[in-house]
Amino acid sequence: MLLEGFLGWLSGWVMAGALAQTGQYGNRAHTPGFNPAWGNACTMMALTRDLAAYLARPRLMSPSGLRAPGAWRTVGAILVLHLAVLLGVLLPLLGFWQKAMSLPAPEAFKTVSSAMLVPFVVLLAPLAEELAFRGWLTGRVRALWLVGCGLVAAVLLAMVNFHVAEVPASFGVLGMGIAAPAGWWWLRRRGVMHGFEQAFPVLFWLSITVFALSHLSNYPRLSWTLLPLVLPQLWTGMTLSYTRMHVGIFAAMLIHAAANGISLSLALLSG
Repeated sequence: MLLEGFLGWLSGWVMAGALAQTGQYGNRAHTPGFNPAWGNACTMMALTRDLAAYLARPRLMSPSGLRAPGAWRTVGAILVLHLAVLLGVLLPLLGFWQKAMSLPAPEAFKTVSSAMLVPFVVLLAPLAEELAFRGWLTGRVRALWLVGCGLVAAVLLAMVNFHVAEVPASFGVLGMGIAAPAGWWWLRRRGVMHGFEQAFPVLFWLSITVFALSHLSNYPRLSWTLLPLVLPQLWTGMTLSYTRMHVGIFAAMLIHAAANGISLSLALLSG
C-alpha cells in the first residue's frame, strides 16, 4: 500500500506537469468523462516505448540537462517506471527464486556500519557508480581520461592491498590523484573521441552488463544460479543509461539515489 500510494502520487505529479506544459491541463482536466489515470498510463506507455526503442538501437546523443523544459518531469516519469518494474515485478519474483534455490542473501552492507548505511547507499554508491559506469558515455575525451585514471588507480590500490610493490604503487595512486584533475582540465576543449560514436552501441551495453555483473561480488559464493539475482541491477543499468544520455549524469545520479533511498526505506520498514 505504501509503494502504491507513493507511485500514484508521483505519477500524478508527472502527468499534471506534462499536461500543464502542453496547455491541456485546464481544458482536459475539467472535461466530462476525463480520467487523469488514463493520461498517466499514456505517459508511462510513451516512455516505455521510447526506452525500448533506444535500448534496441542506442545512439550517441547530447543530454538536454536538468535546466531544459520538462526535464524534471521526465526524471520523475523515469523514476516511476523504474520503481514500478523494480519493486513491483523483479524483486518479488527474485525473492521466490532465492528461496526456491536456497541462495544466500547479499553481504554487501554487512561491513558497513549502521551509521554509514544510509549515506553509503543513498549518496556514495550512486555518485561513484554513475561516474564509473555512465559518466563517460558521452565519449568526451576528458571523461574517458578520468575513467582511465580511475582504472589505473584501482589496479594500483589492489597492488597495495595485496602487498605487491607497495611503495611504487602508493606513489602511483598519488600520481593518479594529481593527473586525473589536471588532465580533465587540460582536455576540457576536446570533443568526442574518434571512433566512439561507431562503437557506442557495444560500449553502451557493455557498461550495463558489467554494472550488473559487478554486483555478483555482493554474494559470498559464485554460482550460475545467482545470475537472475542481478536482473534488478541490469534493469537499473538500462534506465539509468537511458537517463544519462537523454537528460544527463546528474539526473542519473538523482534517480539512482532516490531509488536506493526508497528501496532501503521500504526494506527497513518491512523489517
